[in-house]
Amino acid sequence: MGGSGSGRGYQGGKATTYDMRKLDVRRLQRDGLLQPGLAFGWQWTCNGEELASIQIRTEVDRVMLSYRSRNNGGEWQPMEYPVTLEWTPCHLGGRRAWFHCPARGCGQRVAILYGGTIFACRHCHKLSYPCQRETADDRAARRADTIRRRLSWEPGILNGEGGKPKGMHWRTFERLTAEHDAFVRVSLAGMAARLGLIERRLDGVGDALHPKS
Repeated sequence: MGGSGSGRGYQGGKATTYDMRKLDVRRLQRDGLLQPGLAFGWQWTCNGEELASIQIRTEVDRVMLSYRSRNNGGEWQPMEYPVTLEWTPCHLGGRRAWFHCPARGCGQRVAILYGGTIFACRHCHKLSYPCQRETADDRAARRADTIRRRLSWEPGILNGEGGKPKGMHWRTFERLTAEHDAFVRVSLAGMAARLGLIERRLDGVGDALHPKS
């Protein structure tokens, strides 16, 4: 399977969850693929082209993963091992499935396993989330866009502002627009600093990113 993500940053130890191919037990459960006795293939694609695939066989309270893997262009090695499933009750009825990370010494209960030489949890692969690598101005732009979605404005801080959504209180609208404008100022200042247009100043960034209620 080309290592199922093993070549995209895993060896450097500083990859993010975005860099790795993931196997989500919630998706398997939603698609009805955790019933014992099933055998099927799982693929990762990009623009319709298959990038990697594995074979999955379901048993009682576990799945068997089967694929080929190689490290740093070495010989292909067959991989086959079980991943234990755990089921927990949901508040509104039914059950939710979890993986137990199969990495040696782990066993942590998780929803997602990330592909490398083996499929393992985020902590075993030493993965960070993409947002953990954001600069202050990147984070500000993302938070401004979150507010824009709530206000039903067009995404993108360089786009114009819209009006007050129907049914929203004016006080709420004014608070959100003030927070939005503060995030935009931080983001634009950071972009200008990266382009060398202004000297970077971080004064007030913390207040903008964490506005007082």
